[in-house]
Amino acid sequence: MTGRTTRRNFLITSAAVAGGIVGSTALQQGNTNPATPATMPERVLGRTGVKVPIFGLGGAGQTPLSWNGKERDAVAIIERALQLGIRYFDTAASYGPSEDYLGKVLPRDRTKLFLASKTDERSRDGAWRELERSLKRLNTDYLDLWQLHHVSFPEELDTIFSASGAIKALEEAMQQKLVRFTGITGHHEPVVIAESLRRYPFHTTLIPVNAADKHHPRPFMPVVLPVAQEKNVGVIAMKVPAYGRLFKAGGLAGMQQALGYSLSQPGVHCCAIAAESVQQLEENVKIAQAYQELSPGELASIEKRTARIWEESTFFRAWT
Repeated sequence: MTGRTTRRNFLITSAAVAGGIVGSTALQQGNTNPATPATMPERVLGRTGVKVPIFGLGGAGQTPLSWNGKERDAVAIIERALQLGIRYFDTAASYGPSEDYLGKVLPRDRTKLFLASKTDERSRDGAWRELERSLKRLNTDYLDLWQLHHVSFPEELDTIFSASGAIKALEEAMQQKLVRFTGITGHHEPVVIAESLRRYPFHTTLIPVNAADKHHPRPFMPVVLPVAQEKNVGVIAMKVPAYGRLFKAGGLAGMQQALGYSLSQPGVHCCAIAAESVQQLEENVKIAQAYQELSPGELASIEKRTARIWEESTFFRAWT
């Protein structure tokens, strides 16, 4: 038995959370707080078969969840998210203290939640090291979704899918029931994400879906969404308000338009949005609870409002 295998077994047996791997029906049992009705619309996340609320809490960006020294504020947001019926939580190994903060709150409701993390390592061994750390920080013995983080270039795919690439860690983690589903994320180059979905049966993809990206010369939606629909890949929208830049003068009127636009795109199942405060989280959840699919005319009107601000609102496309 190898040293790494021993560490994997240790993770399984010594995690601070009681219970084992759960089936896809556990998430569908309902709200974690019986006093708060689960009124948020839900959708099945592609071929995972798991039904998730359309709104999930993001663990990075303009939020205390990814800021050092903000544990009290982060915990308050996470606690309130649970009370409001949020069950999808998104984080990553590289999001500062995000995994640690989530690990202080989520374990008690673990089997009712869909917990997603990510690795930006491209090798098998590097990815395994990050998974081991993520499980310990999150205080759990499994992830519902483990994703390859911010994949940007074709060369990265060659490394990931090589004999010693990170895809081996994803496969081994699934075999050992440390991970239920696998995914890939990216906000730089849509053709790379589309190609990854053709090359490998990922369960999900996390990509930018907003009205500003529509005007980019290399937009994500027309390139990735058709492939995802063909493969029945779960699509999680990110950069929905573009860190609030979509709300600048001449842009969108507010989160209702931003969230409505993203969730009305064919093949998009849910979104992950961070919160700067409990109040902002509550406001966003109310909007998600009231969501109704927008008409083609409404979508076109929103796109028109972003035509003059798309360049400053797609700043994330430069990240790799």
